[in-house]
Amino acid sequence: MKTLLKVDIKAKPETQDVLHNRWHPDIPMVAWVKPGDEFRVECVDWTGGQIKNDDNAMDIKVVDLSKVHYLTGPIGVVGAEPGDLLKVDILDVGVLPDFDWGFTGLFAKENGGGFLTEHYPEARKACWNFSGIYANSRHIPGVEFAGIMHPGLIGCLPDAKLLKEWNTREKALFDTDPGRVPPLAALPYPATAHMGRMDPAKAKAAAMEGARTVPPREHGGNCDIKNLTKGSCIYFPVYQKGGGLSMGDIHFSQGDGEITFCGAIEMAGYLELRVEVIKNGVAMYGIKNPIFKTSTLSPSYTNFLMFEGISVDEAGKQHYLDVHVAYRMACLNAIEYLKKFGYSGAQAYGILGTAPVEGRISGIVDIPNACATSAIPTEIFKFDLMPTNAGPKPGIAPGSDLARVL
Repeated sequence: MKTLLKVDIKAKPETQDVLHNRWHPDIPMVAWVKPGDEFRVECVDWTGGQIKNDDNAMDIKVVDLSKVHYLTGPIGVVGAEPGDLLKVDILDVGVLPDFDWGFTGLFAKENGGGFLTEHYPEARKACWNFSGIYANSRHIPGVEFAGIMHPGLIGCLPDAKLLKEWNTREKALFDTDPGRVPPLAALPYPATAHMGRMDPAKAKAAAMEGARTVPPREHGGNCDIKNLTKGSCIYFPVYQKGGGLSMGDIHFSQGDGEITFCGAIEMAGYLELRVEVIKNGVAMYGIKNPIFKTSTLSPSYTNFLMFEGISVDEAGKQHYLDVHVAYRMACLNAIEYLKKFGYSGAQAYGILGTAPVEGRISGIVDIPNACATSAIPTEIFKFDLMPTNAGPKPGIAPGSDLARVL
């Protein structure tokens, strides 16, 4: 398949004009394709090479999150206009030959943290080997699983109106508690903005309002949906002529929620895509956020051990139908269980973020407790995970753990 856009994983990302790390309507297209075209796009890892394959988590502790995510694009599609739907078929996702490993990070609380940052506030790291379709790690022994490779981040450029809406509402939220750690929102930060092929003088002004790539929004973006693997297709609202499709943050595998923040197995990789345009599709189908069709391909795990959580937090405080609290408690319950088999809490946390774990809102009507579940496939473990009268037997060698800051 034709490689439309190539990257150099050994070069600094800010020197590559096929990359950008902000959303802005004036970022120029770096390539154009026609409806029906099939093409390959290469992507650097989301940090642009800041993380190394070693046993020291210092790079996780000091990573500059104001630079992320580095995206390849934007790609214009001939004939796409505002109000259309851009259909993107993901034909394949793969590993780049010069980057045949991945990483997972538990971010320090002061640098973004994660879903369980109050429980795991220190920077930690796991590096993963790729054995064909399987991932295994020297930092989390006893597990190996098939990856569901997918882009964590893919979407179209906003128009000026949508960009202003994003910045206004996120600034209003941020201002409710501006000193919070981690912050309530990632606001524009021009110092590290990379605006692709935009004219330098124009880029300086645009960087003042360029939206950070951290959250998902109406255009798609950083949704971190593990099911967007090869064989799936996504329908994106188009906001400007050509659409401006960009992508990055490739994952080898991820559990629902990517709960450690850098919770997937992050890697550099490629996407093979096909595009089509559905004229006036936004109004015709009542679309606000992207929709997608799942793939027929997925790892054939069939046995899951499911952990429940309800809207009662760690301190025993009752919340009203709070699914955030419920899912947090489901994850904490799973971690406590895995610790009985010899894992540290950090290792168990890493498993929930990277393995093909199924997270669900299982009940949302029974006041006052919502019920959320975290379902772990039992086949990924090299020992029996199920409860028995004999009690849990340690499944891993003692002394292993995620990499710490040295």
